[in-house]
Amino acid sequence: MRKVFLFADTKKEGVRAILTDVVAYLEKRCESLLVHRDLRKQCELLRKRGITPEELPDIIVVLGGDGSILTVVRAFQALPVPTLGINLGRIGFLASVRSDAWRAAIDEVFNGQAVLEPRMRLSAEMYTERDSRKASAVALNDLLVQRGAAQGMMTLSLHDSGSWVSDYRADGLIIASPSGSTAHSLAAGGPIMAPSMRGLVATPISPQSLSHRPMVMHPNSVLEIGVVSAHGLVTVAVDGHGFYPMRQGDRVVVRQHPDTYPLLARPESDPYLRVRERLGWRGTFEPEPDMDLHDEPAAQSDPGQGEML
Repeated sequence: MRKVFLFADTKKEGVRAILTDVVAYLEKRCESLLVHRDLRKQCELLRKRGITPEELPDIIVVLGGDGSILTVVRAFQALPVPTLGINLGRIGFLASVRSDAWRAAIDEVFNGQAVLEPRMRLSAEMYTERDSRKASAVALNDLLVQRGAAQGMMTLSLHDSGSWVSDYRADGLIIASPSGSTAHSLAAGGPIMAPSMRGLVATPISPQSLSHRPMVMHPNSVLEIGVVSAHGLVTVAVDGHGFYPMRQGDRVVVRQHPDTYPLLARPESDPYLRVRERLGWRGTFEPEPDMDLHDEPAAQSDPGQGEML
């Protein structure tokens, strides 16, 4: 690994506490290290000006939470780079490395032992009522069509590759990737999917009809969401960013992006352990065999500080 980019969300106290040590550790292991201490500002600059293949690093290391990972992925969406996330946020499904294991995780990357997790992404195109395209976007997690804060319920239609699925009278509709199945979709009652899977999850938000349930669609599905009726503005959010306005008659088409995004994980990474830790699943009221009853509960799950999806 000759060239490394380090993105740090220094607004988090936990990031500031380890940043100097992480920088020194990486400088000993690579020829060139570029440190970005204002993650969101630097990613926005990179996204606007673009980056050439010659400028790309061999890997990216992110100190932050899942929101930090999404910000970096958005900046490098055209030219994906293997990305290692060290979790100092609340959840850590995307930033999968515990903050107390950052040295071991970096060693595994440089020793060629890290696991590459190619994550499916979504591509979306928004059209007006007259079929003129008004915006396009790429998502790692999800796309959300939702009503405005002051409006009542709206009606959305969902088609799958030309076949009508249903009309939803609801507060909104989420189309999620397997990575995004543990984000907004999960909060709205959607299923958890293994991150290595391929598939699209359609999850309605507070549907009026109790029979409407989340659905897992074929990965080759072309999903079209149309605004049938709405009292006011409808917005589209992509990975929590970039709100695009929609009106009655507009539609958004979502499909599998042709290229995955490579996230890095530790070789012994257990996705079920990750789910149990992140969601607080115990399965028993008995303490874990290796748990010190005098330890603070946060030490077991290492949720970090200050960020959640």
